[in-house]
Amino acid sequence: MGYYYGYYMDPTYLLVLIGAVLCIFAQMRVSSAYKKYARIRSRSGLTGAEAAQRILQLSGIHDVRIEHVRGELTDHYDPAHKVLRLSDSVYGSASLAAVGVAAHECGHAVQHHKGYAPLKIRTALVPAANIGSRAGIPLIFLGVLLGMNQLFIQIGIWVFALAVLFQLVTLPVEFNASGRALAMLGDYGMLERDETNGCRSVLNAAALTYVAAAASAILQLLRLVLLFGGSDRRRDG
Repeated sequence: MGYYYGYYMDPTYLLVLIGAVLCIFAQMRVSSAYKKYARIRSRSGLTGAEAAQRILQLSGIHDVRIEHVRGELTDHYDPAHKVLRLSDSVYGSASLAAVGVAAHECGHAVQHHKGYAPLKIRTALVPAANIGSRAGIPLIFLGVLLGMNQLFIQIGIWVFALAVLFQLVTLPVEFNASGRALAMLGDYGMLERDETNGCRSVLNAAALTYVAAAASAILQLLRLVLLFGGSDRRRDG
């Protein structure tokens, strides 16, 4: 019972707090950058939807639909249905922030079109990652409740590790999409150099959220391993 209590009071909880602080800091950065450049209109006057349509056409992609979805920064590319969804603050806005976000999602569409390997891996990991994020911790708790049952605990740790792996694979996918976005905006003459720098600030801040999420997941996994990975040895001792 003391060990179960220790799960909540153990000093390793500091790892979770560090991860939370990183995520909060990253969200503050992206919110600040987005708000700053959402107030600056692109000289081309293209909205996020128009910019996305032009990028897709110039990239030779003609089978991807662009849809408007509700919410703020809910933008995403759906490779299963070949749909690029842009949020309220991006779809009809001609700001540098909106154009940058739209171009980033187009970067994912280009990745899909060209068979970018890390995107394929991330897509394949989605089912396993969903299971890991939802079932990993409950399985570990079940193992604890069953008297430190190592079968459930180890399965829980390994399942949770799949969610961590997904976060790690996401990093090169997102970085590459941002790189493609900035290159296309410049190559296609949609933004001038100083405007591209503004988009870069927004996309770099957004990338930081993925780094923070990955770091937080790794720290959580490390905590679980420290607490439960050697349970047999502690119990035997």
